[in-house]
Amino acid sequence: MHPTRRSLALGLALPATLAALVGAGPASRPAAAGTDRHDPKPTIVLVHGAFADASSWSGTIRRLQHAGYPVLAPANPLRGLAADTAYLRSVLAVVGGPVVLVGHSYGGAVISGAAVGNSRVKALVYIAAFTPDKGESAAELAARFPGSTLGDTVNPQSYPLPGGGTGTELVIERTKFHRQFAADVPTADAAVMAATQRPVATTALEEKAGEAAWKTIPSWALIATADKNIPPAAQQWMTRRAGSHVTEVDASHAVAVSRPAVVTHVILAAARATC
Repeated sequence: MHPTRRSLALGLALPATLAALVGAGPASRPAAAGTDRHDPKPTIVLVHGAFADASSWSGTIRRLQHAGYPVLAPANPLRGLAADTAYLRSVLAVVGGPVVLVGHSYGGAVISGAAVGNSRVKALVYIAAFTPDKGESAAELAARFPGSTLGDTVNPQSYPLPGGGTGTELVIERTKFHRQFAADVPTADAAVMAATQRPVATTALEEKAGEAAWKTIPSWALIATADKNIPPAAQQWMTRRAGSHVTEVDASHAVAVSRPAVVTHVILAAARATC
């Protein structure tokens, strides 16, 4: 081919090749997690609570993925209820299609606020969790019923605030973590959980909740009857008030770690009933 013609051909082909690689516009960009419009299943978004991290959902995630569901388990900042709720809303904003929103412990308060006004959230699932109404705090609800021994096991410690000054966060003493938080988890696994626990700011537990999504979105709940963090009586009272579909299991507060099959069963029941 003549050099001039070869250059012209390459000049015409290169833009077309680049367009194929990077996409001609927004519609051709790779889809975000859970945005495959051909996938009929909802995205399951799992929100951990205080003194835990997203790895606490590992057994549940494997089972949900095996069942064909897209799953997302973001890190919950645990810095304040309004701030944590806003963060979760930002996570949900990039998840396309229907969503089943799951919260453990304090994560229940976060999902209750984050789902307000979001029509893509089809079901709420509370796993040994707080289900607050407007004006209620996690600390208040836990203290309303007897049975929690958490206060005897936590130590306060200071952390720097972004705008200056210091805040207070709570951490469970490592030597008391197994008995308090995860009594039905093998000792070696509980030791890892104690070492990787995420401290929660006291303001997060004391901050009052805003509007509650469970008033307009169907909810499911798993009550851990051997829970030493949130009294089972408090869980039962909150779930009755919310009109949740309730399952009870003899398990510790770390029920997602000790009984992932039961947790998965409850989540799938919510997904299949609403999506």
